[in-house]
Amino acid sequence: MTKFSDLNLNPKVLKAVEEAGYETPTPIQAGAIPPALEGRDVLGIAQTGTGKTAGFTLPMLSLLARGRARARMPRSLVLCPTRELAAQVAENFDTYSKYLKLTRALLIGGVSFKEQEAIIDKGVDVLIATPGRLLDHFERGKLILSDVKVMVVDEADRMLDMGFIPDIERIFGLTPFTRQTLFFSATMAAEIERITNTFLQNPERIEVARQATASETIDQAVVMFKPSRRDKADSEKRALLRAVIDGEGEKLTNAIIFCNRKTDVDIVAKSLKTHGYDAAPIHGDLDQSQRTRTLDGFRSGTLKLLIASDVAARGLDIPAVSHVLNFDVPGHAEDYVHRIGRTGRAGRAGKAITLCGSRDEKALDAVEKLIQKPIPRMENPLGQAPESPEAEAVEKPKPSRSSASRSRRKTDVPEDPPAAKPEVTEEAPRSHSRGKRDDDNKVVGMGDHLPQFIALSFAERRAS
Repeated sequence: MTKFSDLNLNPKVLKAVEEAGYETPTPIQAGAIPPALEGRDVLGIAQTGTGKTAGFTLPMLSLLARGRARARMPRSLVLCPTRELAAQVAENFDTYSKYLKLTRALLIGGVSFKEQEAIIDKGVDVLIATPGRLLDHFERGKLILSDVKVMVVDEADRMLDMGFIPDIERIFGLTPFTRQTLFFSATMAAEIERITNTFLQNPERIEVARQATASETIDQAVVMFKPSRRDKADSEKRALLRAVIDGEGEKLTNAIIFCNRKTDVDIVAKSLKTHGYDAAPIHGDLDQSQRTRTLDGFRSGTLKLLIASDVAARGLDIPAVSHVLNFDVPGHAEDYVHRIGRTGRAGRAGKAITLCGSRDEKALDAVEKLIQKPIPRMENPLGQAPESPEAEAVEKPKPSRSSASRSRRKTDVPEDPPAAKPEVTEEAPRSHSRGKRDDDNKVVGMGDHLPQFIALSFAERRAS
């Protein structure tokens, strides 16, 4: 069995790895580290939670152990799709570079430009950034990328989903052609394949798992859900979520609950807190300081339930997450793999439960088609709510105003009303239709809905 000591890492890096408690590399690490140390481009494809971060961090530190960075000219660059993932990568560099005299900078949104510029001006060996903030510094003239020797693109498929591919292509154009490129992704869409063919030179391809597969250590389940009424669907689904949490009991030590929309993240978090659960939201619209506090609380164990949007699906590396709960079936099937990959990490057992309404069945079919196996159905802890008469009343379309009016006329007005002639107290005026019979003055042609007063002759009406 391969060990880290067999991978020709820098002795100081190896010492930090051993102190962190790691002896045996994961398959992606064992496959990516040797060619990266040789200076080759690497294309790594592996499901989330398999140790891709260390797969590029360790060889980068070994390659950068010698040399010194110049002001505003980083020696290496790591691009991440989200702030949380960038912060996670920075923590890995801090852990494994403790015995090396290397500097690093973290460029993410929500942090003062002046603080980041001050660090860059001193010179950094490792620059970890999100694409948008990196380009902001470049356009301000505070960053020069012509000295980048190693460039890493992490979670490339998430970059594609978030619309960062044009920025990635621009950044590639700003770095030297002679750079070494390490490209990591969980899936390989056609657009990502095009980029790798364009910017990577004869890369070593390491694919340690079939694309878009879930870890075997994760126990997956689906709870089918049908609301009793449309107007109660959201509240009943939140009640089902609480029942699932209660049903897991002590086995659920902590959990990440994923929603498709940011508004639902806030609503679900507020609902859980209202019912006495320890929960907090995290999504892209929240202030960075609040997001950091929430993540720190979840990592430390003071927060039990983290309600998240997909912006956090790739950026969280908490090894001991016992459960992932999908409040919604993700709209993109690939996101399902990344969501549930937050549990069952580093060989631990985990459980992923998805709530699926009748409108989500097509999305669930796409997920099962992607992972190439059916997800076991789990019994609904609340039972199946029967269709109620109220539901039928809600579903039944209301009659239009015109049809309702016609219906009232049919029921309120007799078809053959008695035409009682009014009593004449004075001589009736002469008819304008002299020389004609009275029958000729009657109005006809209105069918069954002929009102009584119209049925009278004009002469009779004038008399009355």
